[in-house]
Amino acid sequence: MNIAKKIEKQIDNFEQGDTFTYKDLPINKKEYSAASKTIERLIKKGKIKRISTGIFYKPKQTIFGEIKPDEEKIITPYLFKNGKRIAYITGLLLYNKMGLTTQIPKEIGIASREKRIYITKGNIKASAVKSYVEVTDENYKYLEFLDALKDWRKIPDLDKKSAIKILMNILKKFNKKQTNELVEIALSYPPRVRAFLGALLEYSKKKINLKNLEESLNPLSEYKLGIPKNILPTIEKWNIK
Repeated sequence: MNIAKKIEKQIDNFEQGDTFTYKDLPINKKEYSAASKTIERLIKKGKIKRISTGIFYKPKQTIFGEIKPDEEKIITPYLFKNGKRIAYITGLLLYNKMGLTTQIPKEIGIASREKRIYITKGNIKASAVKSYVEVTDENYKYLEFLDALKDWRKIPDLDKKSAIKILMNILKKFNKKQTNELVEIALSYPPRVRAFLGALLEYSKKKINLKNLEESLNPLSEYKLGIPKNILPTIEKWNIK
């Protein structure tokens, strides 16, 4: 099968609205030149469209016409480098997805340790946020959770009682190994995040050693998060107000 047919077959297998790069096609580096000609031909035919250099999408057709990919699908290729995750979506869009706020941001935050990522494509704007640790496919879910703790007081329209329940439900899904990894990463976050995580974990009654979290905190420091004791009974031990 020649390069053009291999590429067209792969694109046929993509869902409408999917984004992709050359890395997602069944070609090697030596075939990129020939592949680019096939891509240009498919763009002219309207079978695929270009988002930016090296990033494309398969249009989704409806009775009302073409629908562009949603924001996350457009942003997804920017979160990877050479097939490895280097970034994740954070900020209001993340907290909206988590159910912590109903607000939708005008600008999306992209956190990465390796590089600063900015995107301006049509109505989509994304700005760079510095990640506390290197981002991988294995840890980005922990980073999302810890970011919510870090930005707790900045999240608009936050219902604290419901939010604590949401955070507790997320914690319950982590097994012991994952929870220990979460704690290890939390040590790179600000003290208020470590204290908040400690209070949540203690309340969850998970059999996790919290000694490292406790010893990382100044016993004289207080953390003003505005969380009442009736929705998180363990706050006193962690000096949370």
